[in-house]
Amino acid sequence: MNKPQNFGLIGLGGYIAIRHVKAIQETGNQLLAGLDKNDSVGFIDSYFPNMDFFTEYERFDRHIDKLKREGKPVHYISICSPNYLHDSHIRFALRSGADAICEKPLVLNPWNVEALGEIEKETGHKVNTILQLRLHQSIIALKKEIEANPDKQYDVDLAYITSRGQWYHFSWKGDKTKSGGIATNIGIHFYDMLTHLFGDVQENILHYSDDAKAAGFLQLKNARVRWFLSIDYNDLPNEIKAKGQRTYRSITVNDKEIEFSQGFTDLHTESYKNILAGNGFGLNDAMKSIQIVHKIRNTQPVGIKGDYHPLCEKLK
Repeated sequence: MNKPQNFGLIGLGGYIAIRHVKAIQETGNQLLAGLDKNDSVGFIDSYFPNMDFFTEYERFDRHIDKLKREGKPVHYISICSPNYLHDSHIRFALRSGADAICEKPLVLNPWNVEALGEIEKETGHKVNTILQLRLHQSIIALKKEIEANPDKQYDVDLAYITSRGQWYHFSWKGDKTKSGGIATNIGIHFYDMLTHLFGDVQENILHYSDDAKAAGFLQLKNARVRWFLSIDYNDLPNEIKAKGQRTYRSITVNDKEIEFSQGFTDLHTESYKNILAGNGFGLNDAMKSIQIVHKIRNTQPVGIKGDYHPLCEKLK
């Protein structure tokens, strides 16, 4: 049996942190220290009640160094902080003698990925990222089907609407310079999944973009992809609203719906198992989706014309 690994975690107060905490526990490891400027982290009592907690980065830094000098080094630092801080926190992890496990988006810009590669070489430690859709059974099955027909072309429609209230626009997520905007914040794992399945980007067209939604078209090596992302409740299909639901997710490949409703909850734990086994997704794996969202963020929309997602009709 492998010796339990020691973890630190930055961003313990964020909503995604609990999935990382559960993954650390379910893989038989120890969370020694957590950091967040928000002290509403009482859920940790159900997982690691003896974890040392800090609301100040400087004290967390000192504690991680102290543990190393006491012979209890932190082997991994998990990063669940706001998107724009990921780059800095990954650097901190590597320079502290730990491998990093970072939520997506790994960083906001392609050149940040390249710079982190240099720090990996300098420190000998690795950057891992969570690209959990690659581990979803539906995606694994679809990838096998695509690989069996390497010359086949596919038509893909992606829609993801996850309603958010006014708080979203007043949080860091509503600040494009901090979150990267809608496509980055709620879409990057889908872009990773699509390039993982269908190959490199050949064309990237933006049809529409504002603070609440974005839509566009991607020509990939083996697929034509129309996509629509939104946090606006009004964009939900009427049948979803009638059920009292606030989220809608649909991916069709050649008019066949890909089933995503099951199997999401355990994928962080699966990600951690792979990372601990030395098979995590690294910088190169993250690069394509970061290039996609960077292009989207820095492109002027062409308008609702050409090959656009059907949900764009109401935007005309």
